[in-house]
Amino acid sequence: MTHPLLKSTGSGAARILSAPAALVLATTSASAADGSTTISSGDTAWLLVSTALVLFMMIPGLALFYAGLVRAKNILSILMQCFALTAVLSLVWLVCGYSLSFSDGGSFIGGLSKTFLSGVTPASVRADCPTIPELLHFAYQMMFFLITPGLFIGAFAERMKFKAILIFSIVWSLVVYAPCCYGVWHKAGAFFGLTGVIDLAGGIVVHITAGVAALVACIMVGPRKGFPSAQLMPHNLPLTIVGAGMLWVGWFGFNAGSQLAANGAAAMTLIVTHLSACSASIVWMLIEWIRNGKPSALGIATGSIAGLAAITPASGKVGPIGALCIGAVSAWVCWLACSKLKHKFRYDDSLDVFGVHGVGGFIGTLLVAVFGSTSFAGGLGDFKIGSQLATQALASLYTILLSGILSFVILKILDLTIGLRVTPEDENQGLDLAEHGEAAYND
Repeated sequence: MTHPLLKSTGSGAARILSAPAALVLATTSASAADGSTTISSGDTAWLLVSTALVLFMMIPGLALFYAGLVRAKNILSILMQCFALTAVLSLVWLVCGYSLSFSDGGSFIGGLSKTFLSGVTPASVRADCPTIPELLHFAYQMMFFLITPGLFIGAFAERMKFKAILIFSIVWSLVVYAPCCYGVWHKAGAFFGLTGVIDLAGGIVVHITAGVAALVACIMVGPRKGFPSAQLMPHNLPLTIVGAGMLWVGWFGFNAGSQLAANGAAAMTLIVTHLSACSASIVWMLIEWIRNGKPSALGIATGSIAGLAAITPASGKVGPIGALCIGAVSAWVCWLACSKLKHKFRYDDSLDVFGVHGVGGFIGTLLVAVFGSTSFAGGLGDFKIGSQLATQALASLYTILLSGILSFVILKILDLTIGLRVTPEDENQGLDLAEHGEAAYND
């Protein structure tokens, strides 16, 4: 097919303008033909934007979302934790995180051949994504590495020592996140021997791992003073709503960017991501409206995050109808986890990390086997529902055990050495002053 710019129009000006386009097309074709380069400027541009969007999810999106939910005396501690984790974990990713996650190694985790980006040049590409520079792949995956521990800090907000958070996040990222990333995304079959696991953007690697760690940590650190009888209310819901909106926008880079190309698959992923969030928001709002008589702003924001978490693993396989179903189911189940399960078992998951991310990620990881199959309307996956459901369930179980056991071990060692929790006096004063010597609001 003749490119539109190269069609003869009878206009001298048009022919002149078409000459550079012809040169570009000829150069691109020659490069592709002789194999000298496979990097696509379009794919690269989209991944550059997606990388920025995922960082935007962490700072300021997640930081503001969590900051509005805590009490006024602890807002700076949350913002500080998000910023510090962004900086520290980015360096850990450079030193060894990327190599352990995305270089060939053993049956459980990668090797150390790419520490400090050794051997990676601006011209390097990966075999599984040859249209973008490997340096961009490094940067994009770095954002996932740093936001995953960012999720679980909400579970023990307002009571855990800053230094314990930093150490736990670093060690956990290397012994839990990196093996999951390696086995699910880099070397299929390395995740406890499972092959064919579907997890486009991190239902397993991000949300289940972080959700389980959050549950273990909040139990081991213990509840906030006054829980569950005292009213531990969010101090600034507008911040939370703004943060939720930023997360929603950033999630397009999180999910659609995970297609690693600017194509129709990325477009479909973006659409189903948005639809699942919409569906979950509406269902959560209706649940509150029916049960409480009034729909809350916090509820609709929380519902949107539940829908986004649930669609994350499935977004590369489901169509619009499947996205609506996953969003609706995740809203209902996550609402039950946040409003019923937590109170029944009396664990203080301060900002409902397990109830939203852990449960939501688990729901999406399972339901992709149903709504992602071509047997379901709009499904894009060529697999049998039963066998794929078994694979997804096993992958989820292995992730729960891995994150749960290792999180417990790391936290236990920290508790016996430096301690996990601030003193009762520091907790009463607030972590902003006690841990950082600052106050967010001055009278």
